[in-house]
Amino acid sequence: MAPLSHSPLSSLAGKRLLLGVSAGIAAYKSALIVRLLKQAGCEVRVVMTEGAQAFITPLTLQALSGEPVRTSLLDPEAEAGMGHIELARWADAIVIAPATADLIARLVHGMADDLLTTLCLASEAPRLIAPAMNQAMWRHPATQRNVKQLATDGWQLIGPAAGDQACGDVGPGRMSEPAEILEAVTQSFVTKNFASPVAASASAPHVVVTAGPTREALDPVRYLSNHSSGKMGYALAAEAAAQGARVTLISGPVNLPTPQGVERLNVETAVQMHEASLKLAPQAALFIGCAAVADYRAESAAEHKLKKTDDRDTLTLTLVKNPDIIADVAALPKGQRPFVVGFAAETQDIERYAQDKLARKGLDMIVANDVSQQGLGFGSDDNAALLLWRTPTHNEQLVAPPQPKTQLAALVIQHALKQLSLISSGA
Repeated sequence: MAPLSHSPLSSLAGKRLLLGVSAGIAAYKSALIVRLLKQAGCEVRVVMTEGAQAFITPLTLQALSGEPVRTSLLDPEAEAGMGHIELARWADAIVIAPATADLIARLVHGMADDLLTTLCLASEAPRLIAPAMNQAMWRHPATQRNVKQLATDGWQLIGPAAGDQACGDVGPGRMSEPAEILEAVTQSFVTKNFASPVAASASAPHVVVTAGPTREALDPVRYLSNHSSGKMGYALAAEAAAQGARVTLISGPVNLPTPQGVERLNVETAVQMHEASLKLAPQAALFIGCAAVADYRAESAAEHKLKKTDDRDTLTLTLVKNPDIIADVAALPKGQRPFVVGFAAETQDIERYAQDKLARKGLDMIVANDVSQQGLGFGSDDNAALLLWRTPTHNEQLVAPPQPKTQLAALVIQHALKQLSLISSGA
């Protein structure tokens, strides 16, 4: 396995972080977020909504941050010199944790009816948000529309996680843990620092990505294929290049330009993609199988165009299995095997099928998405996914809500590089 040139995690020392706290039970975790940010060397200032003060006192967060906590847009002393504008300019990044459904809705509509929403509207800094609400509220179509719009507006969504909730329900909507929020903040600065593709150095990790569909010929004019546009795989390749990696993209037939800084290898069939993958994988540090590979191909393609006949209403085709590219890469011997990330497009029981595929194919990480959701997946610019990855003791997971594929790609690359870094360091 090729060595990793740099860790995706970088120091937050000296960064100025504005933490927004809204009115959710998860506000008690905001104290730990402040503590972790301070331990990382950040300057932290806290802004609370009126409702947040019912769950945790400003005095607690003031003691931990070492700075006065702002709670009102109409504070005569603080606003003597347009303090909210100065605070907006001060922040290197804004993080809201927890973010209620109400606050998310107000942000989407550009409301500026309290100090926190006004700061968000007045700031040009990167913005991260950690939703926290009841599972039914999170699943509501209005909330899903709002978080999708936030992502489109440039907000980075952190979580939410799934599990037991304070109300007794079980499901998605729990705020991500403080350590996960710290990691997301750190990663946001990594992404910012490597936002433009750079020329990869000789020591940069080699990342191989498969993308798009395959075409399996039935005759000279017909073939078996699927609806994959290749957008997700191309976004992954672009993001890996932006992180400084040396990237090879093995692409099926798509109508997309090659991302800057990426080497592209065009293939058509599953057998061709399999051959290219096994050739390149032993040279790679990270292999991402994002292509929608046809499961079957014709046992033998007809030499001439198949003709419709008047005496038969059916056509019988004999199909044979295509090679399992991702499983064969994962089965490579130690020393030749990269860190392997697979993708799973499912229409039901997403987590169960993803867990099964992760174990059955011997993958290190899997990204599963529900392609039955309208506006997500094949052909769309947006996606939502469940990330599952192995640790020495158990499997961990992260729910990624609907968001642009470019943003999801950044999340996948960051998590994959982090796990690769941990393996390389022996952690």
